[in-house]
Amino acid sequence: MKSSAELRTLLRSIDRKSYPAYKSTAGAWKFPKFVLVIDHVQGDPFASPSSLHVEIPYKAAGFPESCLARQCTETALRDHLTRQLSRQFENYNFKAKGSGKSGLISITRCGQEILERSACEIKNGTIIARFHVGFPAFGRTINAGELDKILMDFLPKCVEASLYFANLDKAKVEAVIHLAEDQQAVREYLAENDLAAFVANGSILPRKSGVSELPMTDSVKFQSPKTMERTIRLPHSGDVSGMAIPNGITLIVGGGYHGKSTLLEAIQSGVYNHIKGDGREFVITDQTAVKLRAEDGRSVTNADISLFINDLPNRKDTKKFTTEDASGSTSQAAAVVESMEAGAKLFLIDEDTSATNFMVRDEFMQTVISRDKEPITPFIERTRGLYEEAGISTIMVAGSSGEFFYIADHILLMDCYRAVDITARVKELCEKRPAAHRQAPDFKMPDFGRVLPAYRRQGRNTGKYEHMKVRASALESFTLDKEYVSVRYLEQLCDYEQTTALGYLIRFGLEQVLDGRKTVRQAVKIIYDTLENKGWEAFCSSYVPCGLAKPRVQEVYAALDRFRF
Repeated sequence: MKSSAELRTLLRSIDRKSYPAYKSTAGAWKFPKFVLVIDHVQGDPFASPSSLHVEIPYKAAGFPESCLARQCTETALRDHLTRQLSRQFENYNFKAKGSGKSGLISITRCGQEILERSACEIKNGTIIARFHVGFPAFGRTINAGELDKILMDFLPKCVEASLYFANLDKAKVEAVIHLAEDQQAVREYLAENDLAAFVANGSILPRKSGVSELPMTDSVKFQSPKTMERTIRLPHSGDVSGMAIPNGITLIVGGGYHGKSTLLEAIQSGVYNHIKGDGREFVITDQTAVKLRAEDGRSVTNADISLFINDLPNRKDTKKFTTEDASGSTSQAAAVVESMEAGAKLFLIDEDTSATNFMVRDEFMQTVISRDKEPITPFIERTRGLYEEAGISTIMVAGSSGEFFYIADHILLMDCYRAVDITARVKELCEKRPAAHRQAPDFKMPDFGRVLPAYRRQGRNTGKYEHMKVRASALESFTLDKEYVSVRYLEQLCDYEQTTALGYLIRFGLEQVLDGRKTVRQAVKIIYDTLENKGWEAFCSSYVPCGLAKPRVQEVYAALDRFRF
């Protein structure tokens, strides 16, 4: 391995040369306190910036071994280090001058959620931090002096200030680790006590705006109804009280703008841990929870939707249903069974984003349109079966139909952002107003043995399989070559880096796993096990880029299900 002094000498030798001469800097360089690896050098100053990473032995960085004791604490530490390095880079971003992206120095900008990211990993006793640098130039002529300033001056200062325990606020590091352990304790409490979600008293649920995930200032803090309040003893925060939502069927009602959807959105975000100060630190939800909605126009491949849709006029088989352009009701039915296949144990539904005819049919409509003329079995008739037969709970926001009251185990009224348990009062009213007669077909578990077609394309002349290019567009979509996959309605994706990661994972699945014989469950298990055991390296070509965030396995299923074969 060459030294930093040799790198400096190399930079001086290529100064004022044509930009491609920067390619000679690729490789590993030994610095006094870290190893710098230049993974990829951009083609010109206007192209995507160069990819670099630093490696520091964990023991040399001086962090306590206790930080790596559990997966939750390691993830929290990695997140904290990424945020620290990002703050340091901001002090030096574009301080080196030149054309195009010259002088850029950046790493992932983390949001409110704590995610496993490629930007910072701890592997084999080594801290790895990945980032981008815009190699400076005048026009397309190398400006090696400015790159020397970045690599020899700016970078060591940033690394030492961010990735060495002695230079960090030890109390803050400890607080990060303690919060992660407390959040994990709540998750374990949910699993042990038959609970779907927990919302701590004092939580700030509303967000600053529709485009900002920061907490709203001067908002009403959450307070649990006494009938649903529980106190959890946490290892570091002590006793934390809040609303515990039991498994089963929970209905959230209330007038418009009173906080129904806000509560549901907080619960759906609770599958992730949040940083201190977010307001949702102790809004914790079953990690398998899936937000369901209608999704007109999506593709469906070989899904068994017979639990909800049968006897179509065109006699189309609903046990292996395929369409390029699903309707609202069909797409939501497919989403339910696909989420069951993905292992979801909690469904989150907002009436506003659901297909009305999929959710409920009132008595008058049943009188006018008899059951033998209606192929859809509405969700209201399957909710109880989903819980009792499949062990899947439901938390639902409703505002238009009172029929949901009859199937609910718990009913919450949101009144000016305050939660009120009205279960007992509503059940009394239900006894005075008999429910409409419903005779749903017997509950039968969908067939999860579905197989997706093989998808491997050969090169024009070589006979080898082409390697698809991955491009992501925020939280909207990703493309594999020209194949467009929309993920805009996967509402629990919280970071655009998850979208990019999904592109890499699905590409791997299409190129190396799906063979026309493996079931979806088998394929996704191989994909996700590969990520867990081998890391990002298994999905990337020559180097692991900064800018990947681990999605949940439920999102991997969902993305694969939306690929058009």
